[in-house]
Amino acid sequence: MNATSSFDGDQTATGPDGYATASGPDAPVTGRDAGAPATGPVGDLAKAAAVLDGASTATGPGRIVLLTTSHRVAPGLLSWPAWQALRAADQVLCADGAHPQLPYLREAGITVDEASPTAQELVDTCAGGRTLVVVATGEGEPRLTDGLARLAGSGRIQMPDLELLPASYDLPGARLLDLVQVMDRIRAECPWSSQQTHKGLAKYGIEEAYELVEAIEEGDRDELREELGDVLLQVVFHARIAEEDEDAPFSIDDVAGGIVAKLIHRHPHVFGDERATTPEEVKAHWLRTKAEEKQRTSVTEGIPLGQPGLALAAKLASRVRTAGLEVPLPAGEGVGYELLAIAARAESEGVDPEAALRAAGRAYRDAIRVTEGAAPGMETDAEG
Repeated sequence: MNATSSFDGDQTATGPDGYATASGPDAPVTGRDAGAPATGPVGDLAKAAAVLDGASTATGPGRIVLLTTSHRVAPGLLSWPAWQALRAADQVLCADGAHPQLPYLREAGITVDEASPTAQELVDTCAGGRTLVVVATGEGEPRLTDGLARLAGSGRIQMPDLELLPASYDLPGARLLDLVQVMDRIRAECPWSSQQTHKGLAKYGIEEAYELVEAIEEGDRDELREELGDVLLQVVFHARIAEEDEDAPFSIDDVAGGIVAKLIHRHPHVFGDERATTPEEVKAHWLRTKAEEKQRTSVTEGIPLGQPGLALAAKLASRVRTAGLEVPLPAGEGVGYELLAIAARAESEGVDPEAALRAAGRAYRDAIRVTEGAAPGMETDAEG
């Protein structure tokens, strides 16, 4: 279960983070600050229970339902079990009068009392078999659940049934909305970030791309995840800056919309009627649709000349080979022409010359370290 309970994007967890779904007097509930009173106004729950219309006459300890929602889903879009619980409850409580869900609950005829009870008050109000639904605030009610955990652990009272009910779930990619929101605030409030430009950030994009490549080649999964985030930050940062352009502004939605349209157009075998059953056929589709889009007059168009030399040489050789051209390597003497020939040969053999050279470089680094370790008293310059 992917239950998200934070309206500030700071608590997203698989399963009830800080809560437990259980029944019976020994039902555990976990959280933080055990026994601390909830913040906000303390509701007079006893008085509220006394005036409930159609109060339950069942016997038993009652039931407490903690209803969590995701702020990344439009308010009011709740699951059917959530609506059932809300309509069947004897009382619905919420400590946050500005909770985004409240207008939609009230429009649906659900009476919501603004109250922030302690755990003991909540248990007392459930006496007689009542069912209370607590609409979780942005903080997820950790103090309330900790208080319930303390009462359950004491063994001195009969606890009501405790249930966590996620009312809405995040869709895949929902945390990207949090990133956009955080970037908006940083751009507006951070003295450094608010002054950055596309040109000033360019070097960081290059650095992050290289760090991502290194993480991939090292096979470090944790590092890979972090570096992917750093690369993603560059995209969102540049898009946020672009929103402020007076002549040709665009947003992260325009960026995402553009790449979505491109992917759909270049995958007619997925989104259209064409067929492709092999990677070679997919590549042929891609190259054909790309050529139709770009309308280029030379295979060299679109190749960034500022990329590393071996990568540049391999890319040129790849374009020549793909286009079926016969272009002899330029005659010349010196290391540059030798490297060009090596890069072209590597590309023809399906080898990335940059990656191959980095692998050889790492082997050389390891040999250096072995030699350093074998030299007693040898000191190295920590500054490089």
